[in-house]
Amino acid sequence: MATEYGQGYAHGDGHGHDRHDGGPGYGYDSGPGHGYGSGLGYDSGLGLGLAGERRRRLPAGLRAPFEARSWREFGYVLLSLPIGILLFVYAVTMVSLGAGLLVTFLGVPVLAAGLAGCRGFGALERARARGMLRLEVADPEPLRMRKQGVLAWMGAVLKSGTSWRTLLYAVVQFPWSVFSFVVAVNFWAYGWALLTYPLWFWVFPVYAGQGGIQLYGDSTHSVYLDNPFEITVTALVGLLFTLATPWIVRALTMVDRLLVHGLLGPSRLSARVVELESDRGVVVDTAAADLRRIERDLHDGAQARLVALAMDLGLAKEKLTEDPQAAARMVDEAHGEVKTALQELRDLARGIHPAVLTDRGLDAALSAVASRCTVPVQVEVDLTERPAPAIEGIAYFTVSELLQNISKHSRATWAAVDVWRVDGRLLVQVVDNGVGGADVSAGSGLAGLAERLDAVDGILIVDSPTGGPTRVTAELPWRGERATG
Repeated sequence: MATEYGQGYAHGDGHGHDRHDGGPGYGYDSGPGHGYGSGLGYDSGLGLGLAGERRRRLPAGLRAPFEARSWREFGYVLLSLPIGILLFVYAVTMVSLGAGLLVTFLGVPVLAAGLAGCRGFGALERARARGMLRLEVADPEPLRMRKQGVLAWMGAVLKSGTSWRTLLYAVVQFPWSVFSFVVAVNFWAYGWALLTYPLWFWVFPVYAGQGGIQLYGDSTHSVYLDNPFEITVTALVGLLFTLATPWIVRALTMVDRLLVHGLLGPSRLSARVVELESDRGVVVDTAAADLRRIERDLHDGAQARLVALAMDLGLAKEKLTEDPQAAARMVDEAHGEVKTALQELRDLARGIHPAVLTDRGLDAALSAVASRCTVPVQVEVDLTERPAPAIEGIAYFTVSELLQNISKHSRATWAAVDVWRVDGRLLVQVVDNGVGGADVSAGSGLAGLAERLDAVDGILIVDSPTGGPTRVTAELPWRGERATG
């Protein structure tokens, strides 16, 4: 460290900026975005050779400055400043002009046009976040206009919460973009400048007339970084800055992600409305399918038997005087058909809603279902009160369907059903020691169960590795409690 006395104020601050352009061959992170270098990675210039394998073995902290994700996020921060200035100026100008003109009729269309412009900028910002931050944000709810025309459009824009959220984004994003731009650029520039200082420190004695970067200076003496030890320490400090900068930039862009997701995406209320509309469609489809099943079972089962029974009784009536013994046999056969038809009707009624479930609750109803299973089933219901009838019915039919699957497909030798309550949720678990391999995504009956549970904010979790055992857990909301009878 060189110190000079009596030289007055030294000239030149020594803050050289060395531009570093990442050339081909830097790894690209295509992973889900949970950390630098967490993806599969591919070599954009040199192929998937030994260099790529060696680079993937490097720790994430060493790979981060050279990864495409880091440069995308840094580019996002750089673009945020000019875009933030444009958005802020546009939003403040249009809103101020519209508010000032509200005393006349011109204020309403000006304000509506300003909000519509903010919505357009919001769409561009979602596209920018999608391309540079790999952030997938759904489009917000569209304008809802009951009538056609300019007045209806202006009313819809002014009433839309999305319009005002995009306006808030335009105002809030500007100061944040200034802060993130300053922090990111300073860390990035100083990091690379100090890291490469051993390559360009000679510029100072040759062109600036000083030994190196001026660390301190006043009217009596100046301190420069000019000997090999100080140059090495400076490069190491630059290395720390360079390695830390991608993570600092990532922390800055996390705030941008929150702003885009929270202010430019769909609101929680609209997302909930869409979810409820989807669930309503599932409920309607399920009810229609149940009605078709009941109609089919009645037509092909009990109705057909009753028609055959009427014909047999008619023939028996004709033979009653001619051949009493044959008529008696036919009446006896008809009696058997009546018993079979009654049993089918009982099964059908049990499939719609069993009387034991209404009268005695889940414990007795599930015990009755378990008794009809082809394998021994242990049932344990730990409930101090009964849930709402709709939730109780869904829980019953879920267990019934799962036990039918066990009887038909699992090749199990035992099964167990557990029902209990945790806080505001009803949990139903069915376990068997069968061959496993059950999959909701395979489009089987489990998919229908998952849709039925989802219609009431329930969840179906299937854990069924090949070879077993299979554990299916259904989680339902606890609604409309009533005391057990």
